[in-house]
Amino acid sequence: MKIKKEGENEIKTGIKSGIKSGGMSKSGNENNSKIKTGIKSGIKSGGMSKRGNENNSKIKTEIKSGIKNDDVSKGSNKSSNESDNESSNENSNGSMKNNDSGSGLVTAAFLVALFILTIILEQVISVASPMAMLLTVLKKGSIYALVAVSMNLLNGFTGLFSLGQAGFMLIGAYTYAIFTIPAVERIDVYKYYDPAIYFSFPEVLENVLGGFGTLLGVIIAIIIAGMAAALMAFLIGLPVLRLKSDYLAIATLGFAEIIRAIFQWGGLGPITNGSNPLRSYVRLNAFELQMGGVSLQLTTLFPMVISAASIGIIVLLVNSSYGRAFKAIREDEVAAEAMGINLYKHKQLSFCVSSFFAGVGGALLAMFAGTVQANNFKAAMTYEILLIVVLGGIGSISGSCIGTMLFIAASEWWLRGLDTGSFLGINAPQIFRNGFRLVVFSIIIMSVVLFFRRGMMGDKELPFVIKRRWERVKGSLRESRS
Repeated sequence: MKIKKEGENEIKTGIKSGIKSGGMSKSGNENNSKIKTGIKSGIKSGGMSKRGNENNSKIKTEIKSGIKNDDVSKGSNKSSNESDNESSNENSNGSMKNNDSGSGLVTAAFLVALFILTIILEQVISVASPMAMLLTVLKKGSIYALVAVSMNLLNGFTGLFSLGQAGFMLIGAYTYAIFTIPAVERIDVYKYYDPAIYFSFPEVLENVLGGFGTLLGVIIAIIIAGMAAALMAFLIGLPVLRLKSDYLAIATLGFAEIIRAIFQWGGLGPITNGSNPLRSYVRLNAFELQMGGVSLQLTTLFPMVISAASIGIIVLLVNSSYGRAFKAIREDEVAAEAMGINLYKHKQLSFCVSSFFAGVGGALLAMFAGTVQANNFKAAMTYEILLIVVLGGIGSISGSCIGTMLFIAASEWWLRGLDTGSFLGINAPQIFRNGFRLVVFSIIIMSVVLFFRRGMMGDKELPFVIKRRWERVKGSLRESRS
């Protein structure tokens, strides 16, 4: 009886191991049948025998052969699955590359058409025309779009909550104005100070290259303005980027206010003109192209081209390996650091790049405004840019551009009649008076935030949204036809 119990125990052990190994395979039907056949024969012969040693050995042999064959089938299935996955990944990567190239071509074609249309509108629309505000919206909208995208790079893609954009725009605006004021005009501009800088890049290069030298000098001054803002961001980032979330926002906002106070300090008067405004530098109205006795105004095209080129560089950065590192830091800093990403290095890079393009935007804003004064770059300007980023969608570059154009058009053009007593043909001076425009504009913003919790575009880009909507339309048409 003892020997019989031992045989039964061995049979049970073989059954369990056979079932376990057979159940691990999804496609090993033949091997599973072999295991079951071996188990049944072993049980039958094991029950007839008192000792069961020979039958137990038969069961073990059958189970081992089944497990071995099952492992072989697993290996073949694994290799086939890996090859299928590799082929599907290659196909998906190829389709993604084709989609990216296709969307890039569509974007380039759209920009070229927009630039051509802008040139035509600028020659047709006169200054006294009611449609002149359209050109103003395009100028200011393109400038603010660049600053909004630069803030989105930092807040949306890297996850750093910074409120120092106005300070970096101030640095860019002052740097551009200082290096573009003609030497003859400096004595008149710096009435209360002895100017420390007596040369102008456009003036120097114009004497060498003519009209092209003026354009080249302006571009050099804009680049220097961005570099000055990036340098200040690097110095500020040394202590500040160790902070996170709200503490980082408070620190950057404080530094922006400190920068504004320093630029109004009388000790820097020979450079910044103290609290007095800077003027007489190269403005947007200086860009005019003479072709065969015909002059083409390029005052609107110039800021649009500079902004489009700068935003294109930001897009390339976001889609590079650095951009993927920024997104990893945004999602989880601990996981990003565990994967080998240098957190401080990439935060500093994002902070400096964002500040560089904010400085470029400040230089363009100085060209648009005509004068530069530190009091114009208050914290309210940063809040406006942040509001545009939130309305467009945090993490969406096209959302920032669309949100900027709608924000500027609504605040500067469409709702302007609410302050003058007449709006949409309705004359109500008792209601439509000064300040009512801001009330209506605030209600519109609140409504947009309530109905679009993640902004108008969320974290998606415009080509993706258009493609998804088009696929839905095609699907609905197919369903209606069927």
